[in-house]
Amino acid sequence: MEPPTMPANRSKLSYTGTTIFTVMSALAQKHNAINLSQGFPDFNPPEELLAAVTRHMYAGHNQYAPMPGAEVLRAAIATKIQRSYSTTVDPDTAVTVTSGATAALFAAIMAFVHPGDEVIIFDPAYDSYEPSIRLAGGRAVRLPLLPPQFAIDWNRVAAAITARTRMIIVNSPHNPTGATLSSMDIAALRDLVRNTAITLLSDEVYEHIVFDGRQHESLLRDPELASRSLVVSSFGKTFHMTGWKIGYCVAPAELMQEFRRVHQFSQFCVASPMQWALAEFVEQHPEHCAELGNFYSTKRDRFNELLETSRFAIQPSAGTYFQLADYSAISELPDTEFTRWLTIEKGVAAIPVSVFYEFPEQVQKTQKLIRFCFAKNDSTLSNAAEILCAI
Repeated sequence: MEPPTMPANRSKLSYTGTTIFTVMSALAQKHNAINLSQGFPDFNPPEELLAAVTRHMYAGHNQYAPMPGAEVLRAAIATKIQRSYSTTVDPDTAVTVTSGATAALFAAIMAFVHPGDEVIIFDPAYDSYEPSIRLAGGRAVRLPLLPPQFAIDWNRVAAAITARTRMIIVNSPHNPTGATLSSMDIAALRDLVRNTAITLLSDEVYEHIVFDGRQHESLLRDPELASRSLVVSSFGKTFHMTGWKIGYCVAPAELMQEFRRVHQFSQFCVASPMQWALAEFVEQHPEHCAELGNFYSTKRDRFNELLETSRFAIQPSAGTYFQLADYSAISELPDTEFTRWLTIEKGVAAIPVSVFYEFPEQVQKTQKLIRFCFAKNDSTLSNAAEILCAI
């Protein structure tokens, strides 16, 4: 008898492997290393928020939430946006709660990018952007940010725009570099897309984690840009509970209608008791967001001070809870090999920055940067720094 014919396995993402965050966290666990790689805190969310989840479970909020998100949470998000950016949004038509920011980014790209469309993204780029673009049938046009500040070259962006350009994705504060957009960047972007059909997707998951007196330049602050933008945020980053996987997207009603067409079939809704708890906490504790920048700048400064006697070169991060470190005075290894060595031999895990580029091998020849996460308890940062300073 002939063996049965097996279906052809044609991968849609054959060029990808397991994400670097999974790889490095698994390596850290295997070798009992201090994990400063994947971006999650090693401390709990606020006690009031944890207690509120249990309370809302017993209050009966355990069934499906509305597809766009619980009404109370969407209302709280609208209030938060008004408070943060002096911008009014309609919670019914302009806000959708998602299973984390990555789900929101995916839905936005799938909703607006069609086969043959081009999407401009900036290297180093968060690793979910290009796979989503490819799944939508589009092509990522990757433009390099300019070190050491990792600024956008707007003249190069203008030259890259074609009749096929459907979307530009911006990310501020920026993962992995910690760079932030300035008011001049916002003005340049506004001038660039005016009188075009380009949709903007703004990844603002670290919106409240900006340092040294900077203002987060959300696209929601600018009415002209907001009218063509989908802005993505993350409760996980803001409230120290990345494992809950709750984020949201804000967009004008016309864009949000298309966003929800994808959202409803990719996830439908988000866990109900967490939504009710977040609504309560966001309304009752506005100071949490207002104080988050100072909270994390203290951790950044402590970590950087602890590394002053090390051979790593540090330029303080402008935002996020990540810090880049140049290891060129320590090793000539490519960053992927250096982070493996650092994890296995020294016991501290970090993320190689080259993996966020279109051509990692080229970057490895000229750049020796790794990314540390400082969203950790003081004892964790002290123990890691002691090891790093001894290298």
